[in-house]
Amino acid sequence: MKTLKYSRQREMIKTCLMNRHDHPTADTLYMNIREEFPNISLGTVYRNLNLLVDLGEIRKLSCGNGPDRFDADIHPHYHFVCRKCGQVQDLSMETSELLTVAAQQHCKGQIDSHITYFYGVCDACMTESDEKS
Repeated sequence: MKTLKYSRQREMIKTCLMNRHDHPTADTLYMNIREEFPNISLGTVYRNLNLLVDLGEIRKLSCGNGPDRFDADIHPHYHFVCRKCGQVQDLSMETSELLTVAAQQHCKGQIDSHITYFYGVCDACMTESDEKS
């Protein structure tokens, strides 16, 4: 396997993502990183995010409601996605091996993990709706 050359830009992208817990989009990361690297391109951010995903150093979240989001926390965990504002939050709960075992009973292949998203309306959007009523 080819050795990956060090990149300050890639390191900055990863560091920026690790310091966040809001699951930003590539565009959001790009806007933040431009403050330190004004010449960085959006394409560079996308390429490096995808490379970091391929290397297993970060996770890409495709929640079905807009652009992909990115997460530096790669340990197994669940997410809550607000259907109104699109915010993605980590859920502080244990992942269920029982879910994997139950799914395995319906699959001829070998299941080794799962990703689960919970959808609804976040507290901030519910409060906003209540205030408008």
